Amino acid sequence: MKSPVAGQKSSAAGYKKQQSDGRKKSYEAGYKSSSVGSKKLPAFKNKKEHINMRKLTNDKDIEDKPKHEKSIDDRLILAGRNPIIEAIGAGKDIEKILIKEGELIGSIRSIIPLARENNIKIERITRKRLDELAPGVNHQGILAFLPAVEYVTVTDIVKKAEEKGEPPFIIVLNHVEDPYNLGAIIRTAYAAGAHGVIIPNSRAAGLGPATSKASAGAINHMPIARVSNIANTIEYLKKHNIWVACANMKGTAYFKEDLRGAIALVIGGENQGTTDNIRKKCDFTISIPMYGDINSLNASVAAGLLMYEVVRRRHFF
Repeated sequence: MKSPVAGQKSSAAGYKKQQSDGRKKSYEAGYKSSSVGSKKLPAFKNKKEHINMRKLTNDKDIEDKPKHEKSIDDRLILAGRNPIIEAIGAGKDIEKILIKEGELIGSIRSIIPLARENNIKIERITRKRLDELAPGVNHQGILAFLPAVEYVTVTDIVKKAEEKGEPPFIIVLNHVEDPYNLGAIIRTAYAAGAHGVIIPNSRAAGLGPATSKASAGAINHMPIARVSNIANTIEYLKKHNIWVACANMKGTAYFKEDLRGAIALVIGGENQGTTDNIRKKCDFTISIPMYGDINSLNASVAAGLLMYEVVRRRHFF
């Protein structure tokens, strides 16, 4: 169902939309969200685990650096079988696991199904490459990449908006694979006042050095959630009275739609845009008019235009 166009009447407390299923959504004073508990990830339990964690840009032990300090270009690496098993069991965010090519021996064989159960990407690489990534470390043929900052939950993002007394403004990315695009989108989202960014845990860029650099530090301030299923996440947002708008070339011109109120913008990846199953889950689709011979924009540019239309509607309309 389409959202109302800009010409329709509205008021701060009484503006409402209604879908065919009878669910109503409103903006400003009309927005309500259910409170659900948030999950906190535990820290490493002992020094041994810290000793096995290294930085790509620094071969010193993590213990040598104050825990509160963050570096824009840091990505953490966890080395060794037991520390990785413990990290997975403790619920730590892991971008991917690198395993030495060849025969799988010992406890590495048990790590693979454990990683798959937790939707962690696995790659096989040469021993030489492992040594280059973790010089001087006894990695036992396995490394795990941890994000530059910890992820939050989708619930955390919704609660953040609720605590600020604002209708949620969320960016959902459907397979944005270029880390520079991801970083640029995070930077713009932070500048535009979005409450969070949601990314999938597969076929998508993670929070590595390139993303962090492109975000110009915004990665350290913007709540980012990583989910295993974008379609289910969209359903979750809709149940929390948040309108979901999908960026799609066949949609209505974005300036004809009312993007005020609780809103989530779904932005597709560089290659195929938003997938059909995701588009069908959204409440309505919006497009950016194109008048030249090129029929699409860079993902971060398109995201920026749509985010600032939300800003215009919220603050200047």
